[in-house]
Amino acid sequence: MRILVVGGSGLIGAHVVEVLRQRGHATTAVARTSHPGVDHLLDVGSASPEDLRSLLAGHDGVVYATRTDEQRPLPKPIYPQFRRDNVDPVVRLFTAAREQGLTRGVVMGSYYTYFDRLHPQWRLPERHTYIRCRVEQAREGRAAAGPDLPVAVLELPFVFGRAGDRLPNWAGPLDRWARSRTPLVAPTGGSAAASARSVAEVAADALEQASGADIPVADENLTWPDMLARIAEAVGRRRRVARLPAGAARAALRLGGALQGLGGKESGVNPTYVADLLLTDLFIEPTTGRSLDVALRETFASRPTPAVERGTPS
Repeated sequence: MRILVVGGSGLIGAHVVEVLRQRGHATTAVARTSHPGVDHLLDVGSASPEDLRSLLAGHDGVVYATRTDEQRPLPKPIYPQFRRDNVDPVVRLFTAAREQGLTRGVVMGSYYTYFDRLHPQWRLPERHTYIRCRVEQAREGRAAAGPDLPVAVLELPFVFGRAGDRLPNWAGPLDRWARSRTPLVAPTGGSAAASARSVAEVAADALEQASGADIPVADENLTWPDMLARIAEAVGRRRRVARLPAGAARAALRLGGALQGLGGKESGVNPTYVADLLLTDLFIEPTTGRSLDVALRETFASRPTPAVERGTPS
């Protein structure tokens, strides 16, 4: 196959390109800025339909692997900006892909859409603009693609790993915390996690199978204390992780939400309600059963560089 990878210079996109090429497929890596391995420079978010059709011509499939920083506070209301960043580019891309006769696609989504299906009573799209846009991204992207272009949505948790100088956006702060003398504390709850390599392999499988499924991806499930302990071990410092009372975590997050509101700002994941997620086991049945140790060492064994991927966890 010949596959176009949008966001091909990023943490996940670079691994997708590598895995596809190792399996004998041809790839075209697209990014907004010049970077090693990028074949074509284009901002898909602002590209014209003609530019997109020209870019997609001759390809069998397309992977959308760009990311958004859902935690960055923006002036209210944030929905229009988040829709422009998350939904509109996917709709335009898959409209053009349908018009060019592509036969398969993958969108790198978020595991929040998985939990929204599993627990509609949590009202995640209503409470969190980022999650609302992720739900709309999957639904409207598939509608634009039409029945002859199946689109798999990979529902991603925390993603560990490295691609050149590309790291998750939270790697730097956690690296510094794990190396410092500041006590490590974590509340109850936890999250699924995956390596960028595992995500890329699942994406390649979905393309080869022309899958149109929702695919939650996970290598391991980690409680927050376990995750911090594993990160500390990866940086070479075995440290005890103390328990943060759930009430204290909830109060701090709600205070953050109140202060944001007073400043006329919002973030994609609402701090007022995020404790309901943070203190829950956001676990997924492991997709691979693979250990995260290698990805953790890649992420934290050497000090992170300034080049980071935005918007993790998904």
